[in-house]
Amino acid sequence: MLTLGTALDRCLRLYGARPAIVDPEGTWTWREHLERARRAAGVLQAIGVRRGERFGILARNTFRHCELLHAGYWMGAIPVPVNIRLAPPEIAFILRDAGVKALAVDEPFLPLLDHREIAPFAGTAFSLAPADYERRLAAARPAQPVDCAEEDEAILLYTGGTTGRAKGVRLTHFNVVSNGMQCAMEYGYRGSDTYLHVAPMFHSADLLGTGYTLLGGSHAYLPQFSARGFLTAIAELGVTATMVSPTAIIMTLQELRPADFDLRRLRFLLYGSAPMAPEWIARTIEAFPGAQVVQGYGLTETSPILTCLDFAEHRRALASGDATRLRSVGRPVTGVDMRILDDAGREVATGEIGEVVVRAPNVTAGYLNLPEATAAAIREGWFHTGDVGRVDGEGFLYLLDRKKDMVITGGENVYTIEVEQAIYQHPDVAECAVLGVPDEKYGESLFAAIVMRPGKSLTQEQLIGHCRERIGGYKVPRQMVFLPALPKSAMGKILKTEIRKQYRDPAKRGQ
Repeated sequence: MLTLGTALDRCLRLYGARPAIVDPEGTWTWREHLERARRAAGVLQAIGVRRGERFGILARNTFRHCELLHAGYWMGAIPVPVNIRLAPPEIAFILRDAGVKALAVDEPFLPLLDHREIAPFAGTAFSLAPADYERRLAAARPAQPVDCAEEDEAILLYTGGTTGRAKGVRLTHFNVVSNGMQCAMEYGYRGSDTYLHVAPMFHSADLLGTGYTLLGGSHAYLPQFSARGFLTAIAELGVTATMVSPTAIIMTLQELRPADFDLRRLRFLLYGSAPMAPEWIARTIEAFPGAQVVQGYGLTETSPILTCLDFAEHRRALASGDATRLRSVGRPVTGVDMRILDDAGREVATGEIGEVVVRAPNVTAGYLNLPEATAAAIREGWFHTGDVGRVDGEGFLYLLDRKKDMVITGGENVYTIEVEQAIYQHPDVAECAVLGVPDEKYGESLFAAIVMRPGKSLTQEQLIGHCRERIGGYKVPRQMVFLPALPKSAMGKILKTEIRKQYRDPAKRGQ
């Protein structure tokens, strides 16, 4: 059976003596870890959570968070990890929408239970503060395993939520286990690996750890990202594999020298969730010489990985001096069928631009309480990603934009990633975001928000001249602002919606 409960039972039977959790607080074997997870399931049952019901988790990346996830899989209940960066009304909306029967709250977030919108959930909430949680765990009766069906919901993850209505993505056991197997196959996971969870555990990127569980590997957790904390965890916990956002990598390389840390065991570094300029990719490979640096693209709705750009392709591109391939997100992983469709739903020719649609075992069962959104996204068995891209003759996918972020200026379609790639080629630019803003003459015009590297400066005229040498004139932003930082999501993805809101007023542009 391809369920997470049977995967955990397999770890218990086959890998019981192997380390499952490696943490500054201690190391637990799979046998010891699953005994704690069974007791965590007993805690949930004592509160009243039953098979098929949901419970919320409001917590940082910790092994206790992991125990609760595994408790849900073990007892057939559905964990709902909640974005800890959301405002109380947004958190309350998710808890209500999901209909959670209990709420586990990490120590820093316990004051949220006093907020008027979250207070209704306080009666079935319990603390993950170590002393409180350990007492509750010790007193709990270990739960018996529940046989779930592959099509049963395994986890509910919310996408969006920083603006508008958050959507609950229903991922089944078959979805999550399938993608765990796909990732293990494509990326070469090993049962001897120790995987460091850097991506927030409320984000779908955390599911990249599934493949390591299937193989009986070990897990380590970084509660909050910092460059020093990241490199220290790799060095001190014997980490061999991890996934980080480009923003986190760039921050690390700007602040510290990885060579000053013992990173000899690190063999696998996956970056994803946002594009990374080829120049930074080259610096990453140089900074982590013992690691295979790879890229992955996916979405919450796909559990999450769809494509892989492997290390061999990275090395080949750098050796040739042609960075084109580094702008690709790779080829579909095993089991993923991919097409590029035009607005009429017809498949386009190789190299032409359209929407990326996929059909795969890791595609969501749909959105919670949103039948119309589900029907719009999944049509005739194909999931419409909302991403615009093209596929070359060798099957490599190049993403150009979110469909909603494509800019039409003066009748010309402009894909903002092309403009951003041109800007990133300037050696003094650290980060940028390009978007469309209202324009009376052209309908929309291109606007760029730029973050300079420390100690560097540029004028608008200099950057326009730089872009003119690389892209067509109609693609060059004429309005821009230089900022100390860009607004980002928990995964380090730049939030263009926030920039768009801030600079909607023409008077604010160019300041």
